[in-house]
Amino acid sequence: MTTDSQQVCGVLLAAGTSTRFGAKNKLLEPIDGVPLVRRSAATLVEAGLTPLIAVVGHESVQVRDALDGLDFEIIENESYPEGQATSVRAAAQVLTERDTVDAAVFALGDMPYVSVATIRSLVSAYEAGEGTALAAAYEGVRGNPVLFDRQHFQALGEVDGDTGGKAVFKGADQHSLVETDDPGVRIDIDTTCDLDTERPDQS
Repeated sequence: MTTDSQQVCGVLLAAGTSTRFGAKNKLLEPIDGVPLVRRSAATLVEAGLTPLIAVVGHESVQVRDALDGLDFEIIENESYPEGQATSVRAAAQVLTERDTVDAAVFALGDMPYVSVATIRSLVSAYEAGEGTALAAAYEGVRGNPVLFDRQHFQALGEVDGDTGGKAVFKGADQHSLVETDDPGVRIDIDTTCDLDTERPDQS
């Protein structure tokens, strides 16, 4: 998404191994006939974010195929077995080199119910100066996606473990929750049972 002075990139983290899901790759499981990861990706597209980056790893060929036709630059993360932080680092290192990108929304490939309105709310809050690290929330509880100003890209490029950018978010001087009416910001698909969870209404 580009405004008169700010460009907000969309980052999709889609490299995980789906260990809790069983033998199948959860990102490739269909929801209403559409691969889960493609639904997550389409939200970033429809929100108007640009450029778009997807970090892939586990079964990367199949995940690439699921994203075919969407305008994503694909980054291969060969270190994906070491945890989500490796994907955050891979994306952040690319973003650091993009001088025109002012901020990035980091979204998870296994969260297909986040609404387009939520992404736009994060960007609007950023443009209004509400913080340099902003996380979507529902009923006062933090969820995903999370928006980071470029001042945090270097720190994101140095994270470790399997917690992604949580430490960077909490350590930011200007971090804040952006309240939404979107339960999708707290629904991720970890097990086959999660696919049967009641789906939130999306707008």
